[in-house]
Amino acid sequence: MSTNETTVRPGAASAAAFAQSGKTTGMQKRVLAGGSVGQFIEFYDFALYGLSAVTLSQLFFPGENALIGLLATFATFGVAFVARPIGGLFFGQLGDRIGRRKVLYITLVTIGGATAAIGLLPPYAAVGALAPALLVLCRLLQGFSAGGESVGAPAFVFEHAPVNRRGFWLNITLAATALPSVVAGAMILILSQSLSDDAFFAWGWRIPFLLALPLSLFGVWIRSKTEESEAFKQVAAKAEQKEYSPIRDAFRENKVRMLQVIFVMGLTAMGFYFLSGYFVGYVQTTGNLSREASLMANAAAMLFYALLLPVGGIIGDRVGRKPMLIAGSAAIALLAFPCFMLVTSGSFGLAMLGQLLFVVPLCIYGGGCYTFFVEIFSTKTRFTSAAVSYNLGYALFGGTAPFIGTALVTATGIGFSPAFWLCGAAVIVFLLLTLTKVPETRGRLG
Repeated sequence: MSTNETTVRPGAASAAAFAQSGKTTGMQKRVLAGGSVGQFIEFYDFALYGLSAVTLSQLFFPGENALIGLLATFATFGVAFVARPIGGLFFGQLGDRIGRRKVLYITLVTIGGATAAIGLLPPYAAVGALAPALLVLCRLLQGFSAGGESVGAPAFVFEHAPVNRRGFWLNITLAATALPSVVAGAMILILSQSLSDDAFFAWGWRIPFLLALPLSLFGVWIRSKTEESEAFKQVAAKAEQKEYSPIRDAFRENKVRMLQVIFVMGLTAMGFYFLSGYFVGYVQTTGNLSREASLMANAAAMLFYALLLPVGGIIGDRVGRKPMLIAGSAAIALLAFPCFMLVTSGSFGLAMLGQLLFVVPLCIYGGGCYTFFVEIFSTKTRFTSAAVSYNLGYALFGGTAPFIGTALVTATGIGFSPAFWLCGAAVIVFLLLTLTKVPETRGRLG
């Protein structure tokens, strides 16, 4: 069966017709809320690490050279992305077998617990090399669980969303990934302003990390009020009647599509983690702004991202996913250099302007990519196929972005040198979209 085809059981006909009508039920709204809360919690944990990078580098990787310590911290940031494809494979096949909802309970609690554990770790001064080793272990656990959560929640929302509003619903869910930077940044700013430096480095930095566990339990409670989609129930009923291997079927049926998703999502991963996981520390070390100024500029940009991304989804529902991807990748390539030059100008106002400007092409591109990566696959292998390809894209391009950006600045002495890396990636994806057979997925039924 192609991804443009769907088989509807007689008993499910009314549900399918209702889903395509654009109307929403209470259950659909709860799914949207549960997906958004889960994405908020997952990215809260990841954003918190990026926002605390300078502090963590001093606590876990102390040394005379601040840039080297920051480089080590961002290398540890990237470690979580090594575990994400493994987690995606594990939770993806599990979600295609037993259901999205059950898997999403496990991923939320695991990532919340791992993040809270970071808040309990002793620093290097207390236990030596054991401190960064434990930090790496927590990051691996975060990445493993995020490999399932990052795809499971959008797939769950996608399968409940009205067909003609999928882009809007998915982008609302993904917009929740920007708000954690605002919330976490505000908490760090309040703590750093209200506490002495000694108190902040002794225990104040731990508070935002410890809050991750109760947040994850709240997300589990919301998800307990939801049900599996009708589309998944149909596939599960058929799978019970024959031998079924999500991993085998995903790689047998979707190799080319998975490769396309790796590149498509890799570009948005790079842009998003430059924005959310890199700019705060980057502006402090390269733009010479204070921690407070860096946090405020980045919080404004992330809030703008959260507001603009659903607009991109609305436009994508009207014009299609592929036009948004082509326009967005071209805009990223064109604006990368001016944005990075503004961010490293040394001026608070220009640094904020550079980040706000950077958000615009990301949201144009996001108007296509965040629906494309689940819409391109059929229900039977959606979780597995999307989880593997999405997380490989994020591991190869997103997880390495802060490290490569810092390494380029260190090696060249040019503050805006990370723009070369981002611009090159955007050009490659633009050529992939325009010269190869990347399909338009809007309206597909699976």
